[in-house]
Amino acid sequence: MAAPIIHNCVRLSFQNTRVGLFTQCVKPVLVNVYSVRHGKHWNPKFKKLRRLKVAEVDLRDWNKPESEGGPTPEEIRARMKERGVFPPRPWSERPICVSCTGAVFEPYVPPEGDGKVSLVSVPGAKQKLELLGKKSKSMMAVRKIRSFDEDFETKDFVPEAAEIYKTANECMASRNKLKLREIVTERAYPEIMHNTHLKTIHWKFLDWLEPPKFTHARCTDVISKENIFGQITVRFHSQQLLAIYDRFGRLMYGSETVPKDVLEYVVFEKHLSNQYGVWRLHDKIIPEWMPPRAPAPTTYIKNSTPADVVEAEDSESGALVPQSVEERPAITA
Repeated sequence: MAAPIIHNCVRLSFQNTRVGLFTQCVKPVLVNVYSVRHGKHWNPKFKKLRRLKVAEVDLRDWNKPESEGGPTPEEIRARMKERGVFPPRPWSERPICVSCTGAVFEPYVPPEGDGKVSLVSVPGAKQKLELLGKKSKSMMAVRKIRSFDEDFETKDFVPEAAEIYKTANECMASRNKLKLREIVTERAYPEIMHNTHLKTIHWKFLDWLEPPKFTHARCTDVISKENIFGQITVRFHSQQLLAIYDRFGRLMYGSETVPKDVLEYVVFEKHLSNQYGVWRLHDKIIPEWMPPRAPAPTTYIKNSTPADVVEAEDSESGALVPQSVEERPAITA
């Protein structure tokens, strides 16, 4: 092959064809040395693809607000339309978790005169017969609870319920919200905290007048057949000390020295379908035959009225200047 001839930045090369043992020069090919050295390819066949190798990138920050140089709503709409993206829909759904029921299903009805009527008397004997008639449904509910918790026993649950009852009252008095959320349900928590608003509570447990007793059990499904909740009612008859003070330190209810006998039917609930469900305080049963309690006295601050404003003589000018009386003490309505 002959040596290439370089003249005026043009290199002349020969395209050779080999036939057998001989090499024959067919035609010379001109190659622009300047174009090769400066990035231009000599073959224009893939010129378009080579041009598409380098593309402009839009580095604009589309997350910036319009006040900081970001895109306008029209530009965002045009960009989404160009890319075929649908505008976001204003979803208003909220994820919910049904961890407790909203009420007591088939609540236990305490017999009238419970805690005061002797079992030897006629009313006491009637109450005993009524309880025997309601035991069948409770036993079926206990059997349903055992299908989820094999080690469940009513005699073991009653002491556990008594501890939950005591701890809930102590947390309510001390306003321990974190601990209270663990031992009461989401239904009972707002009611407890509402009753303690702007109040100081002193509570103390003294002794049991009667041992806590299992009285009632029910199971039900919520939303689906597999979502099972269980509720157990326990009877507590105890002696307690309770004193409630208002925001000004005045006694509203009870006493810190005089004990009081308390009979309560407390409902405990557990999400049986939940593997990590626990028994929590859910509600307290107040029978319809019980007379309503008298409302506790509420304390208010008496605001100053125009009649309470007197005129005093100014020592310098001698003019009469309106002057309000000193702050009145709070009164009890």
